[in-house]
Amino acid sequence: MERDTTNYYELFGGEAFFSDLVSQFYARVATNEILRPMYPDSDLKGAAHRLQMFLEQYWGGPTTYQEERGHPRLRMRHGGFHINPAARDAWLGCMRAAVDGVEMQPENREKLWRYLEGAAEHLVNKLD
Repeated sequence: MERDTTNYYELFGGEAFFSDLVSQFYARVATNEILRPMYPDSDLKGAAHRLQMFLEQYWGGPTTYQEERGHPRLRMRHGGFHINPAARDAWLGCMRAAVDGVEMQPENREKLWRYLEGAAEHLVNKLD
């Protein structure tokens, strides 16, 4: 199998794309009755910054996340949050609207969305 060496960070639109995506996502999180309580008032901006850095690095952009925070360890970092199927679905709903709100080629949108769905499913840690 051939390794995909495409730089999706650049293909998606670089820093401006990820900034827009994360901004649209957190605008929805801020008013979501399931997700909003998971974020301290003082850290909503910090959470947005961390998500943007993570997504940029994951898709081939700057390695700022790794430099500032170390290995992502997503399950460990989210382990203290009650993430059940309702929280996953709320997160995906906010993210779907954000993804739909940014300009991208359809095949890139599908690739991004498949990743986000898998990541959200991976973080579920409660089944209630």
